Amino acid sequence: MIKIKFLEKLLSLIYSRKCFYCSSVKEDKFLCSKCYRKVHFLPPSVLKEISGSKVYACTLYDDVIKQLVKDFKYKRKKYLAEVQAQIMFEFYKQLNLKKDFLVLPVPVHKNRKRERGYNHMDLTAREFSYLSKLKCNNEFLIRVKDTNKQFKLHKTERIKNIKDAFGINFYKAPDKNTPLLIIDDITAAGITLEEIIKLLKKNGYKNISALVLSTPDIWN
Repeated sequence: MIKIKFLEKLLSLIYSRKCFYCSSVKEDKFLCSKCYRKVHFLPPSVLKEISGSKVYACTLYDDVIKQLVKDFKYKRKKYLAEVQAQIMFEFYKQLNLKKDFLVLPVPVHKNRKRERGYNHMDLTAREFSYLSKLKCNNEFLIRVKDTNKQFKLHKTERIKNIKDAFGINFYKAPDKNTPLLIIDDITAAGITLEEIIKLLKKNGYKNISALVLSTPDIWN
């Protein structure tokens, strides 16, 4: 009996989920309640308009969120798509938007995807779609230019770096009247979103919004 209880405890430790931030296994969650309360959620309102499209940011890019993005994006912790999508969905629910959006993850170049093994926003979009019951299209937007990492560049360099980086797969194009919801993990000046929004509007899409996990500061 003692051996059985020991094995049960050992198996529970091996297979239980642990909080990615504090490593607690008490709640069997990838983000425990204590660490979730550390997330700095922003008010459920429009953060900024880019080329006439509304942009919403869920949280500030600090502490827990900063670690989440880093671990998910660069440390191959694919399971964190569940955490990222859940945070975005909790914020999205508060917006109470009455639109049947088509979710569009910001694409990565095939070279970056090969290097990481996945597109983190593609995984997030699928989880978010499952939670929100919104459809997802991860083949419509494509990355045609292998850009340098934006966070390492100054604003003028970022604009030049991201210019003409995206394209459209017309074989997977939705109806022009479809409300589109672009999702990404982090945005600062909104340069990447602006490039995508301009591309979509150039190709006849007018009903466009964007939802990002985080922003490092409140834009003026």
